[in-house]
Amino acid sequence: MTDKNNKKHKIVIVGGGTGGLELATSLGHKLGKKSLAEVTLLDATPTHIWKPLLHEVAAGTLDESEQIEYLAQAYRNHFRFRLGKMEGLNRKKKEIYVSPTLSDSGEELIPRRTFSYDTLVMSVGSISNTFGIKGAAEHCLFLDTTVQAFKFQKQLVESYIKKSHVGKTGKSLSIVIIGAGATGVELSAQLYEVAHLLAIYELDESSDVKLTIIEAATQVLPALPGKLAQATQQQLVKLGVDLKLGRRVVKVTKEGIHTHDGEVIPADLKVWSAGIKAPDWMKDLDGLEVNKINQLVVDETLKTSDDDIFALGDCAACPWPGHNGNVPPRAQAAHQQASTLSKSIINRLQGGNLVKYAYLDYGSLVALGKYTTVGNLMGNLMGSVSVGGFIARVVYLSLYKMHQVAIHGYFRTAMLTLSNLFRRSAHATIKMH
Repeated sequence: MTDKNNKKHKIVIVGGGTGGLELATSLGHKLGKKSLAEVTLLDATPTHIWKPLLHEVAAGTLDESEQIEYLAQAYRNHFRFRLGKMEGLNRKKKEIYVSPTLSDSGEELIPRRTFSYDTLVMSVGSISNTFGIKGAAEHCLFLDTTVQAFKFQKQLVESYIKKSHVGKTGKSLSIVIIGAGATGVELSAQLYEVAHLLAIYELDESSDVKLTIIEAATQVLPALPGKLAQATQQQLVKLGVDLKLGRRVVKVTKEGIHTHDGEVIPADLKVWSAGIKAPDWMKDLDGLEVNKINQLVVDETLKTSDDDIFALGDCAACPWPGHNGNVPPRAQAAHQQASTLSKSIINRLQGGNLVKYAYLDYGSLVALGKYTTVGNLMGNLMGSVSVGGFIARVVYLSLYKMHQVAIHGYFRTAMLTLSNLFRRSAHATIKMH
């Protein structure tokens, strides 16, 4: 299947995460609606969830209404959505190749396809980096995608129920999280809340949940200032989370996690959240330059070594002038990059210049469920300011609202917010299926 006969400028965006969906929505309004270009978004799943919320999906505490159907979003915003996973690129022919889509039973639903492009944007996000640790891929659960998050949530409930009915042995359900970055820390707080809710929901016999975080660094949240990390650490200890800091994982088995000092930590559920990389299939995208974690190397305009191919978000290695390294892989960066690239692509169609992307660091925030939120806010006038509690929570929520506004607009975002408030009063706090 090809679409070469269409004479409109073809913009293909691969990956419907934070940046990809925002870019498709923006270009759909500004180009697709006016028939100035044909905008196509390709993603391997039919729905979108803001990636920083995946730990809530995994814990079963996220309202299902937060999911966005790509087809509905495309229809409302004048772009096309195609379900599928990219598997190859031909830069000379300006084509991408999409693998067949299979059912759960292995039946082919959609055959292998080819899409031509004039402008290609790679926005496939990131996956967990296991750093070659033996057994990690086989025995750990991951939270890179919505599918993986739902898989974890199902195993969590099933494991809890099983533990609750195996007899009065008093044995806890042990959950070990490898990595004390934002995902690992936020997940641990959500799981603590869920453990108490599961007991309240009156299973015949309730089981305790033992939470452990293993981190190679000597503090949680290694990327944040020490003061904030210490405040977070104190809260986690207060919640009963067992912190094993300065412990490097060397092997994962079915029974547990082996650390460099010889300790074996038993675990019923093991979650890997230590480090990221771009998907392995990006290592050889028809000669495009990548770095050691498979990210496409881009310049300050988000352009790759090919003038017709751009990249944004976690899969892009974008220089950060004045700093030793690249723009960090955060949702706020993808949000900003989508806005910049939208302007560049429109300029490009009109014969203008590409816009340089300048990362604005607004700081980092980590939400520990209903218990607290901590972080640091950045600004030209105030520098770096540590925040916590209510103010931090409001700022944390505002980042998600910015994403919602980018894809829904102000009015629809306001209506969705009100709707969710009413839904929460009538629905279970956690998902049990």
